[in-house]
Amino acid sequence: MAGASCAAIAVARQRPEMTFTTLSRALLPAARSSARLGCPSLSLRRLSSAAASAQPAAAPKIATVDASSSEAPEETGLKPKQIVEYLDRYIVGQADAKRAVAVALRNRWRRQRVPEPLRDEITPKNILMIGPTGVGKTEVARRLAKLADAPFIKVEATKFTEVGFVGKDVDSIIKDLVEVGLTMARTKAMAKVKEAVAEKVEERLLDALVGATHINHNREAFRKLLREGHLDDRMIEVEVPERKPAGNMDPSNSGGFPMNEIILRFDKMAGGGGRPKVEKREMMLKDAVPVLTEIESEKLISDDEIKRLALWSVEQEGIVFIDEIDKICSRSDFRGSADASSEGVQRDLLPLIEGSQVSTKHGNVNTDHILFVASGAFHTCKPSDLLAELQGRLPVRVELNALTEGDLYTILTEPENNLCRQHEALVFTEGVNLEIGDDAKKAIARLATQINRDVENIGARRLHTIMERLTEELAFTATDRAGESVAIGAADVETAVESIAKKTDLSRFIL
Repeated sequence: MAGASCAAIAVARQRPEMTFTTLSRALLPAARSSARLGCPSLSLRRLSSAAASAQPAAAPKIATVDASSSEAPEETGLKPKQIVEYLDRYIVGQADAKRAVAVALRNRWRRQRVPEPLRDEITPKNILMIGPTGVGKTEVARRLAKLADAPFIKVEATKFTEVGFVGKDVDSIIKDLVEVGLTMARTKAMAKVKEAVAEKVEERLLDALVGATHINHNREAFRKLLREGHLDDRMIEVEVPERKPAGNMDPSNSGGFPMNEIILRFDKMAGGGGRPKVEKREMMLKDAVPVLTEIESEKLISDDEIKRLALWSVEQEGIVFIDEIDKICSRSDFRGSADASSEGVQRDLLPLIEGSQVSTKHGNVNTDHILFVASGAFHTCKPSDLLAELQGRLPVRVELNALTEGDLYTILTEPENNLCRQHEALVFTEGVNLEIGDDAKKAIARLATQINRDVENIGARRLHTIMERLTEELAFTATDRAGESVAIGAADVETAVESIAKKTDLSRFIL
């Protein structure tokens, strides 16, 4: 095990193009045993893991071009069929929408390989998704952004007002997108220096434990204990940036160090010049690890480089999903409405989607190559009721179909993280084995279809309502039923839901 882990690290050093996710996958199975056997790099990874957020299940990545490089990378990127296959794992049906976003994502990869000056002339073909609520419009865009590992932001069109009225203007979309890009760029930069940071953190912890001048034999003995986790509860004294005597500190934070202040403090130190002021604080070793990791990472990361990469990523790879665009659309019979969140917002969106310069506190952002995906149900109006200029800026139109009973049953059974599996996993943490039978799933799909038809069609979201009502009693009593096995069948679904479905005013009971 240890040999495999160290071998993986050696390959990573020789192949810098390996992503952090790929390296993590190689190291994860052998992490525990390698730490005991003394593989330094893997044990150091343990120290820095406390400062990193938990990594979600990784999707395949689209190859990208570095901002400073004019040559295309050698990777072939994901093909449209592969993108659709990935989306099929989470979203049922809607083949047209999946094909449209797959082509849009692949065209970004193609554009990066087109020589200048033609590359700058190729702009993304923005997409308009049309379909009832709850059929997967938002999920398609969200999964696409995760797949591309690109800056992504979802906004509601009704949140904005036209310029001159109180409220948020559409330029805040790009400003928020830049903040997302900065966070992603910083996370990637910290992943690149993770190993070097972990080594520095380990040495600082050993200095705090045994002193910098202690004999090497004792230092190595403490190093072994540190890597095995035996010293996590030891109190140590570490140097951290001096804390301002602010009166607005959270009183519930009993001695904890506010992580978000570390970056700001170092930014001010760099700008102010001189030696930064530090203070000694006593804390548990396991609490000191993320603090020291953040401090050491800041010493190795260039804020200017992060800003440059973030702005490039936003301009070249950013994705903006504008939901409920039909809510700012007036029917042709009622044009000229005085609503500040109506046609005026459409007019403000025109230059943003077409391509313009938006000023942010981190620099100007050009929106020429940002992909905009808009969606709406268009129950009370038609896509043709949008301003003609806005329609022209959303050339790719796809219609998403309403979900059938078969689709709802598929949603309950086939996706990797389906609702039934989620509820079973939740009560399993209490020691209860829940099993939702196939007949129950069919009954849930049938009732969801019936209620959607008779009350209001909210698509797959109806399944959430029914599942919560079905498992409400078990969720409440699960803490007292450890060791039990519970099976839910079609009769249980009928008892829990159908009696309500027979009432006249269904909307009082089912969303």
